[in-house]
Amino acid sequence: QNAFNSTTRFGRLESVLATVAGRQVYLRFRCSTGDAMGMNMVSKGVDAAMRHLLNEFPAMRLIAISGNFCSDKKPSAVNWLEGRGKSVACEALLSKEVVERVLKTNVADLVELNQCKNLIGSAMAGSIGGNNAHAANIVSGFFLGTGQDPAQNVESATCMTLLEAEGEDLHVSCTMPSIEVGTVGGGTTLQAQAACLDMLGFRGASATNPGDNARALAQVLCATVMAGEISLLSALASGHLVSAHMDL
Repeated sequence: QNAFNSTTRFGRLESVLATVAGRQVYLRFRCSTGDAMGMNMVSKGVDAAMRHLLNEFPAMRLIAISGNFCSDKKPSAVNWLEGRGKSVACEALLSKEVVERVLKTNVADLVELNQCKNLIGSAMAGSIGGNNAHAANIVSGFFLGTGQDPAQNVESATCMTLLEAEGEDLHVSCTMPSIEVGTVGGGTTLQAQAACLDMLGFRGASATNPGDNARALAQVLCATVMAGEISLLSALASGHLVSAHMDL
């Protein structure tokens, strides 16, 4: 831990998960990274930690600093269960009147559609973290607009969308365990992307509590994904999806 923490002012090693496969050991480092997404910060710290272990255990051999147990830019069960980056859940309660007047459908049809499509359909496809209608669309646009790594859309867009009837109303939730975002470093310094972060009020590092801005950005993304899920599912349930596209 000391070796890792010595490489950065903001990064802190919190825990290490070790998984054994025969003669090989795969390590998954869990770290806090302030308001940075933190890949470079973590890589630098892990490199120092591994050099320390090599000194302590001369018979050990380091094959590579990354063994895909991270798991970066890939859909994986470990990210779905353990999380990576920020893990966020958001929810909303829509009245029966709003569902019928604004979304042009009804609560029962939306609940049935979500079960058949996002739950059963995704299970039939063998999807990992794909229990949603189109979270990746929103995540991709959001990442490009705020200076995130677009390749990390792969795991950041994993999402479970749940719809339940609550009396006559509709309860909607989205759970996203692996949102990888930051408000400092990388593409966040580009002029257009910095302007978008300014509009949201999250550009740069939090002046009071490091990490608050990145956490808030992840929360906004999850809520935006939920809005997109409600919109697409409503278009599907009402049968308006194709006609709406043709009218554009």
